[in-house]
Amino acid sequence: MHIYKSISFSLLLILMSSDLSSDEIEEIIVKGNWREAVALQESSSIVILNQKILESQSIKHFENLSYLVPNLNFAASDSRARHFQIRGIGERSGYERTPNSAVGFLIDDIDYSGQGGIATTFDIDQVEVHRGPQGSRIGSNALAGLIYIKTKEPTKDFEGIGEVTSGTFGTLNAGLAFGGPTALSESLSYRLTLRKDYSDGFRKNLYSGKSNTSKKDESTFRLKMNWEIDDETIIKFLITQIDLDDPADIWTIDGSLNTLSDRPGMDSQKTNAYGIKIFHQLDGKEFQSLSSMTDSDIVISYDADWGNPLSHAPYIYDYFSETIRNRKTIAQEFRLVSDLADFDLNKKTEWVLGISYFDVTEGNLKKR
Repeated sequence: MHIYKSISFSLLLILMSSDLSSDEIEEIIVKGNWREAVALQESSSIVILNQKILESQSIKHFENLSYLVPNLNFAASDSRARHFQIRGIGERSGYERTPNSAVGFLIDDIDYSGQGGIATTFDIDQVEVHRGPQGSRIGSNALAGLIYIKTKEPTKDFEGIGEVTSGTFGTLNAGLAFGGPTALSESLSYRLTLRKDYSDGFRKNLYSGKSNTSKKDESTFRLKMNWEIDDETIIKFLITQIDLDDPADIWTIDGSLNTLSDRPGMDSQKTNAYGIKIFHQLDGKEFQSLSSMTDSDIVISYDADWGNPLSHAPYIYDYFSETIRNRKTIAQEFRLVSDLADFDLNKKTEWVLGISYFDVTEGNLKKR
């Protein structure tokens, strides 16, 4: 019997220019729909993880947060969860996949469906899980539901946050986020987020003698800039890069935490994403333009025989599987969104008019 205990220590530093103390009860706002609305006014089933819950978690990845959401599961065949199931509906493996994911996955309105492994959650404002079909919101990628992650926006006053976490198995995580108005103009604000996560993992490869063949080596870079042109128009820019270098030596013959593979697998992903959002307020409605582009290089491999020549002796059995995947997306959406209905002002209707274009190109090269 193997018993492993993990101990972690975290230091959280927040620099704020305003007083956060307040006796008011915070109103929960749903941000993953066409327009922001109070959660109590939503008729669909939504689970919201707010900023307080997110900051309380020492491990900053959505895979760990998913345990807090009822009816949400993920496919555990990868080093990091890429595919999710809501109410039992969704893909079960990261190796064999469909073009359209049953569970949509958006980060800052950019579609990362089928690429949930990049969902590091440092400097995140809110996570929403919309259960049930969301076809009118995201199209064919959301038969079972939608996971929506909103990162923190640039602020008009300078603020910063830093975090350092250390623990057993070589765990060392560090994050820094800061931003505020630029020197060029107060109407142009920014927020820069940097994060590095490392852990050796808790498995040991007895064949090579190494203890880091299932490590986590992940980095996050995100730059957001908001330009308030006037009282009616704002343009939001986003540049992000997520780099996951996570070997996936996890399969064992005897069910222990010690592996015997002679060719440990890999679960790496490097994603570059760019986004531009334009919001222009009109009389009783708002024009919205959302443009985005992503480029992901993914390697998924594993030692399919789970052993080595010594463990298989006197038989010869060598099986290694590798999938090299490249996924590129281009998305453009135009919306004309009415203001919320207000029965007190005799506004009894609300509507959305829009057109969406989404192009995905994915190539898979399998080696065995």
